[in-house]
Amino acid sequence: MVLLARLRKWPAYFVTSSLTSCDELVTVRLGCSLLACRIRTILASVAIISFSLLLNGCLVTYLVKSGYNQFKILNDRVPIDRVLKNSNLPENERHKLELALEAREFAVNYLHLRATKNYTTFVDLHRPYVSWIVTVAYKNQLKQRPFWYPIVGSLPYKGFFSSSEAKAEAKKYAGKGFDVMARGVTAYSTLGWFEDPLLSTMLTGPDYDLVNTIIHESTHATIYIKSQADFNERMATYVGGLGAQLFYRQKGDTKTLRAIEMENADDELFSKFISGEISGLKKWYAEHPHPTEDQRQSQFEKIKADFALRLQPKLQTDNYSGFAKMKLNNAVLLYLGTYEYDLSDFARLYKKLGGDFGKFIQACKNFEKSRDPSAELKTLVSKSPSS
Repeated sequence: MVLLARLRKWPAYFVTSSLTSCDELVTVRLGCSLLACRIRTILASVAIISFSLLLNGCLVTYLVKSGYNQFKILNDRVPIDRVLKNSNLPENERHKLELALEAREFAVNYLHLRATKNYTTFVDLHRPYVSWIVTVAYKNQLKQRPFWYPIVGSLPYKGFFSSSEAKAEAKKYAGKGFDVMARGVTAYSTLGWFEDPLLSTMLTGPDYDLVNTIIHESTHATIYIKSQADFNERMATYVGGLGAQLFYRQKGDTKTLRAIEMENADDELFSKFISGEISGLKKWYAEHPHPTEDQRQSQFEKIKADFALRLQPKLQTDNYSGFAKMKLNNAVLLYLGTYEYDLSDFARLYKKLGGDFGKFIQACKNFEKSRDPSAELKTLVSKSPSS
């Protein structure tokens, strides 16, 4: 099963790999009836496995194993309404479940995202992450090594339900001379193919992280453009952040709203920073097509120094405080870029449409058949109102 994973802000562990370091961990703070559902899940899994027989052997094995693990999660779903009837349910967990139901209703009724049965069921995974993903990049250029899947096309990462398998994949590509990164994720979307449950891994952290995550993943279930992961993730990142802000504004929760506004302001600053650094590094690689490892590391250290000197003093939260201590490589930077690179065009579109979320979502849906939605978005927001 292909996972569309969210970059959660950001209690997380990055495993950054180079030729010599594959296991280093760096802590970073940068998110119908059940029986009928299970029958449909079984049929869908059979269809995926049958289709996979037409593919190469390694991909077949991966898809079958991933499909099996996905089915295990779906088979363990329990309706949230039933969970809430448990008188022994801890109050904090009860609050989170009720908040999740409220957030999904807000996403549909106020943000005009697709109405689904996602997040009406719950699964306790008894582990910190639902899955682990591996990102691979070339060493001598800022370019990802994409992974291809049936239906969804190319993605810039490969998902696993086992941390050991993710680490093994990372070591494999590191051994071939690539920059790699592996990390755990707390949530993902199946793009509407299945009724995604609320996972226990999504309940950690502040309440507004949960609201952000549900809106983010609901965006994926509403709009998905094949082989355009960067556009998809940046759009969902923008919608999740703004949507959570609107959610708490409607509730009149001024304290939480202020915290979200501070985080969103930091996100905007970091987006501008990392976009400029990635663009600069791309130019540097173009001018140095065969850099030594020492030269590369010097560039990575310069990025962290720029962050500490120019950006960190402006930040209002500690969400990105670990960036200066991260071991950077091309895979890490490109992964951050997938979620954070230049979100300004989405903000300009929202403003251009008068802050009408329904019109904003429809405008994004209009890009679904585009081969270059980012370019079309930039063209759209650059047009004058009279053009």
